[in-house]
Amino acid sequence: MTDQLTVGVLGTGIMGAAMARNLARAGLAVRAWNRTRAKAEPLAADGVTVTDTPAEAVRAADVVLTMVYDGPAALDVMREAADALRPGALWVQSTTAGVEVLGDLAAFAGEHGLVFFDAPVLGTRGPAEEGRLTVLAAGPAEHRDAVRPVLDAVGARTVWTGEDGAAGTATRLKLVANSWVIAATAAAGEVLALSEALDVDPRSFFELIAGGPLDMGYLRAKADLVLDGRLTPAQFGVATAAKDARLIVEAGRGNGVRLDVAAASAARLERAAAQGHADEDMAAAYFASFDAKS
Repeated sequence: MTDQLTVGVLGTGIMGAAMARNLARAGLAVRAWNRTRAKAEPLAADGVTVTDTPAEAVRAADVVLTMVYDGPAALDVMREAADALRPGALWVQSTTAGVEVLGDLAAFAGEHGLVFFDAPVLGTRGPAEEGRLTVLAAGPAEHRDAVRPVLDAVGARTVWTGEDGAAGTATRLKLVANSWVIAATAAAGEVLALSEALDVDPRSFFELIAGGPLDMGYLRAKADLVLDGRLTPAQFGVATAAKDARLIVEAGRGNGVRLDVAAASAARLERAAAQGHADEDMAAAYFASFDAKS
C-alpha cells in the first residue's frame, strides 16, 4: 500500500456521500463514483475526486468501499469495476446486502484476489455526517490494521463479529438491529395515527409515559419528525427501509422463523412509498395508516 491510503467509494447516496467526505477529511485520497454523477459532484468541494465510472474510482485503490442500494447492486458495480481492481485490495462492503447474496460477494472477492470485509453500518444521516457510525465488521485479523483508518474515519466504534466476511456475521447482526429499528418506527407511526383517529393529542401520550420503562428517545425523535413536518431530508429513507424490512423477513423465513411484525412493517413502508413518500424519512410510514394521506 502507498503511504497515503487511497479509497475508492462506490455509491454516494445519503450514507456513501457522508462516508466519502469523512474519509477525505481524515487525510485519505478518495475517488468516488455514483450512478447519477450529479449526486456525487458536491463531494469535489471536500477534496474527493469524482469519477465517471466505477473502474476509475477503484483503479490502484488500496481500499474499495461499496455503499449502494442492495447486494445485487454491489455485485453489479464491482463487476463493472473488475478490470481495474488491484489484487490484494481490501473490499469494505458496507451495503446492507442481506444474507443470501453474501456468498456471491465473497466469491467475487476471492476470484479477484480481494480481501473481503463484511462491514455494514448502524446509523443514519446525522451520525454518518459526523463520522459517528457504528461499524459492524467481519474480516481477517491480519488485515485489520490496514483497514482501520477507513473504519475509524467513518465510525466512532467498530464491533468485530468474526474473521470470515463470507460467514455474514456482521450482516446478520445488522439485520437483527434493523428489525428493532423498523419495528419501533412502525409503532411510532401507528401511535400517531391512532391518536389522530381517536382525537387524542399525541403529546398527552408522551407525557403519560415520560420517564418510565415505556419511554424511549427514538420513539420521540421519529414522532417529532412527523408532528413537525421534518421528513426531509431523510435520515433513513422509506424506500431503503422497505428493502431492509424485506431482507429481514427473508432471513427469518430462510432460517425457519416467521416475522409477522417485520412483514407488516415492510408492507407499511411499501404502501407509504407508493403514496409518494419513498424519499422521505422512514417515519413517513405513518401515512400508510391512511388510505390517501399526503
